[in-house]
Order: sequence, then structure tokens, then C-alpha cells
Amino acid sequence: MLISTASFAAIVVAVVGALIMWSNPGRAVNRVVFTCSLHLAIWLGFLHLAAYVFHGDAGLFWLRLACAVGAAVPFHFWLVQECVVTGDDRIDLKRFRRSLGWIAISISLGALCFTDFFIPSSSTSVHRVRGLGYYVYIFADLALYAFLFRNMFKTTQRLTGDRRLELQVWLGGGCATTSAIFITMALNAITRDPLYIRLQPLFILGFYAATAYAITSHRIFDASQILRLSVSRIVLALVVSAVSYGTYRLVVQLLPSAIAFLPTTIVTLIAAAVVRSWIDSRFQYYPQATAARQEAFAVASRESQTDKLERGFLKILKGWGQTDHAILLSGNAETLRGSGLELDVGCVAIQGLRQLRWITPERLGREKTTPERAVLAELLVQQKLGVLILKEGPSLMVLVGCGVAASRRPYTYPQVTQLMELGSIFGGALERAHLTEKMQHAEQLATVGLLGASLAHEIRNPLVSIKTFVQLLPTRHQDPIFREKFFRLMTEEVNRIDRLTEQLLELASPRAYSAQMVELHAVLKASLELVAPKAADKRVRLLTEFDAIPDQAFTDPSAVKQVVLNLCLNGIQASESRDAERWVKIGTRNRSGVVEMFVSDSGLGIAPEIRTRLFRPFQSTKSSGFGLGLAICRDILTGLNAGIEVDPPETGHGATFRVTFPCQPS
Repeated sequence: MLISTASFAAIVVAVVGALIMWSNPGRAVNRVVFTCSLHLAIWLGFLHLAAYVFHGDAGLFWLRLACAVGAAVPFHFWLVQECVVTGDDRIDLKRFRRSLGWIAISISLGALCFTDFFIPSSSTSVHRVRGLGYYVYIFADLALYAFLFRNMFKTTQRLTGDRRLELQVWLGGGCATTSAIFITMALNAITRDPLYIRLQPLFILGFYAATAYAITSHRIFDASQILRLSVSRIVLALVVSAVSYGTYRLVVQLLPSAIAFLPTTIVTLIAAAVVRSWIDSRFQYYPQATAARQEAFAVASRESQTDKLERGFLKILKGWGQTDHAILLSGNAETLRGSGLELDVGCVAIQGLRQLRWITPERLGREKTTPERAVLAELLVQQKLGVLILKEGPSLMVLVGCGVAASRRPYTYPQVTQLMELGSIFGGALERAHLTEKMQHAEQLATVGLLGASLAHEIRNPLVSIKTFVQLLPTRHQDPIFREKFFRLMTEEVNRIDRLTEQLLELASPRAYSAQMVELHAVLKASLELVAPKAADKRVRLLTEFDAIPDQAFTDPSAVKQVVLNLCLNGIQASESRDAERWVKIGTRNRSGVVEMFVSDSGLGIAPEIRTRLFRPFQSTKSSGFGLGLAICRDILTGLNAGIEVDPPETGHGATFRVTFPCQPS
């Protein structure tokens, strides 16, 4: 028989070992794993010859040879452990002395395999006889693997990074697999069933596929994660299989087999969903990631300003990664800024990260070195980061990094995927915040332009007065009454111009709002001074009804001014469409825990079909404008824990907007 499970496993192990060596020949662990792969492939090849090719004395010889080769596998596992711990595969004098005991034991067990004490000469292919030495060989090997397993736990206590995980996966999984092989050897000797020998290559295939991938892949996995996931899937498969079998056996007693298949499938699918949900809740794979994701959504919905979002997200990153250092950079197609850093999108580091999407020191150490990876490795060292990801949105790029965890363990691939999910949430929220800021700036500039024409007339009046007095000054400067009137008028008119220009500049400059205790009526009166020229130009009366006593509110005066100007200008534009009396009323009143401000107008009102989407961007009932003002007002007020709403439409009445400001910090 040319192809068997043993020969197939030997070919797979040899090929995988060669690929491991080819993937990164400069890495010592890859080289030692390659030699260990050849060792296991030779053992599997001899096992194939003993079980499937040769019989009688020839088959017995190959069986002895396979056992002799297998006796040296624990020593090779020890060499892999030494390489993982030290990062060096060279055999120096010190390591050679430490390995003398392993060499002596391997030679002794190998020599034992060729004695009658191991398998008597009277043993035949039909009637196999095992000597006492066969069981001594098994228990000795089990003792060696138990020693390796114990030594692994002691060694991992002082290791950090991927070396710790590699040692856990390689020695933990390897010792468990080889122990299972020797147990099957004992069962075969007791039961005489060849099935146990045929299972051995399958154990090697399963272990080697998972372990080789875990050691050589850029994706780092924690042994405990692999164990929990494997156990949960096995439990799920067993329970669902039992439910399916039991349901079918029950239903087939009542219905024909062709029809019984349908209810069995339905019950099986329901059971799979229920059991999987129950297992996930019991195993709690990533509870910390779930909490971080929920908090990220909460911050994204609560904050609308970029700086507050960044502070909230950095706090989440530090808690998620259990570290005291994290970075968050965002920007457009030119520059990324944040956390005291600034990176050009065209630099080598960002270009390399756009290809890899995520990096850890362990990934860069496992893959072949390139100029881009060398720069990225230097960046990780400089910023003291354990993981770095890049997320690209339609108009915003986000760079997220976490420092080395307090446990000094590396970030595993499941954690990287969690961080990428968090990065997507961060990117969406920051992109919305950047867009809101641009909209706000555009609306502010539009408001300034609209007010500018009216204020130009207001500024021209004092300038004309000043010009007139300056022209009269050469002929009347001796008149004391004229001089007194001149100086008084000059001071008043210049102060008036200065106040108007300062208010315009403040309005045009985008800023981050910060709440404080303010007297609301004073802010409203100052805002109406800006609106008054526009209202007078359109022949619209400004009415006030300040009934709130007290009028203290916890908000930002500049934000209040921005909102009032927008609502009043909208009311003026709505009122000028009426031929009857035109007015805009602004008032206040006290409510439970808040101060309410309302702005009403004598316009035509708001159509019911528009009211539901009134505060969305680009929703406008005017022929000119972008429809951003009310959306910006809502975002500004939301960031200050204030609210805005519009009264239901009434026939023959204009619109009434109500804004509520908190009376104290929330």
C-alpha cells in the first residue's frame, strides 16, 4: 500500500516544515521547527513501512526503527523549547552539556527497541508479542513529556511576547499529542486492535497543522483561546448531533422518513442556535471587547466634538488594552494628527501600514524583513506600542495604537480584530464630527455674509458722522462745545464699530464649546443687537418676552449666540414673505430643571411633511441656502446637553422653536 494515513501525514509534515523554513529562514525558531518536522516525517515514514509495506521479520525491523526514531522526539522538542526561550538555535558548549542527559536517554530508549526485552523474537505479524521493555519504553516517554510539560509552565512564567505563546502552543500541544500516541500504543498492545496505531498519524496531522500555523503565521493566538474555542465547538457538535439523532428517531415513529427529515432539520437548527448562544455566554470569549465596543458606541452618540471624541476613545483604548499609553490619529489624504503626533500620509510607515492594515512587534518579527517593515518596527519602538492598526473611511483615515499591556503579553489576533472593530467605530464617529465641523464653519460663514450686508449700513452711519465732524474740525476746533460733542461722538461711534466687528469675528471663528454658568438674558440681548439691522432692513419687528427668573443656565454663550442668530435669521426670512404684520419674538421661561428659550415668527409655518426631517442636514424650505443651520444647531446643543424641538404646525401661525438649557452641570 503506497498511500496510507502515515505516509500522507509524513508528506504533509515534511512539506509544511519546508514552507516554514522558506517563509523566514533567518528566524531561529523556524529552522528548529523545520528539523523537528523532518524528524516527525521520518518517524511517520517508518511507521508506514512497518504497518503497510513489510510484514513478518521485515515489518518488525521497521517497527523497531520507528520506535527508536520516536524515542528521540522528546529531545527534539526540548531543543525547540530552548530555541524559543533564547531565540538562538546554535549548539554551544553550555547547551551541549545541558543536553547530555537527553541524548543519553534517547540513545538508551532507541537501543532498547532492538532487544528481545522490547519485542521478543518469537513475535510474528499474526501473533504480536510485546515484552516488558515495550511498556517501559512507553512509560519512560510519557515521563519525559510530563517533564517537558511541567518545565513549560515554569519557563512561561518568565517569558513575554510571542515566545510565551509559542512555547505554550508548541510544547503544550506537542506533549498532549505525543502522550496520546503512546497511550494508543499501550491500548494496541492490550487490545490487539490495529485501529489505535492508525490513529497516530491523524493526531500528528491535527497537532502539526494547528501548531505550525500558530508558530509561523503573523496571526498570534493564545493557547487558552484555542482551547476554549475547540472545547466549545466539540460540545456544540456533540449536543446538536444528539438532539438531531434523538429527534429523528422520535419523529420517524410518527411520520414517514421522507417527511420526518423536515421537522428534524428545524429542531436541529433551533437547538444549534440555542446551544451556541448558551455556550458563548458561559465561555465569555471576549467580555472586555464587548464592554469596550458598547462604551465606544456610547461615546460616539454622546459627543459630537472631535477633541471630546478623541479623549473618550483614548480612555477606552487604555482600558481595553490594560495599558497606560494609547494613540489615536485621524486626518484626510494628506496628514494624520493626534496624540501629539503628525504623520504624512505619503511617508514610508503609512504606505507600509496601508498594505498590512495591522502590525504587532511579533508579526514583524515573524515575517521577512523589508524596508517598510523596518520603519514600522522602529515606529512601534519609538511610540512604545504593542499593536497598531489603520482604518480608511470614505473621507477620513484613522490610526489606532495601544501600548504594551501591563501583563507584558502580546496582542493576539482575536484582540487585533477587536481593535479593528473599535477602529471602525472611532473612524465613523470622527468622520461625522469632522463633517459637522465643516458644515458648522460653512454655516457660520454664510451667516456672517448674510449679516455683513446689513451691518455694513450700520457701520457706515457712524463713519459718516465721524467724517462730517472731521471735515468741520479745521474750522471749528476752537469751539469748546463742538470739541466736547466731537470727542463724545467719536468715542461712542468707534466703540460701536469695534463691538460689531468683534462680534462678527467671534461668530466667524469655529471653536470648541465649553459650558459654564451664564446669564441667559444678557447673551440673548447681545445676540439681538446683531440681528436688529437685518430685521430693520426687512421691516420685521423684534419682540422680547424674557420671563425666566432666574435666567442662569449652564451652557456656552458663543453657542447660544450661534443658535439664536440662526433661528432669528430664519424667522426674519420666513416673516418677510407675509404682507401683513411682520415680527419675530424671542422669549424665555422657567421649567423643571431647565430654562426654556423660544423663537417664534409670523411666517407661513412649517409643512407637516418637512417637520419630521427638519433637523437633518441639507433639508431646506428656502430657495437659497444649504439647509445646514438647524442640523448644526442641534449638534451644538447636543454637545452641551441642551435640546431643540419645533412645535406642531398650526394653520395660520408661524413656526416656534424651543430650546432647553440645563440649569446646572449634568
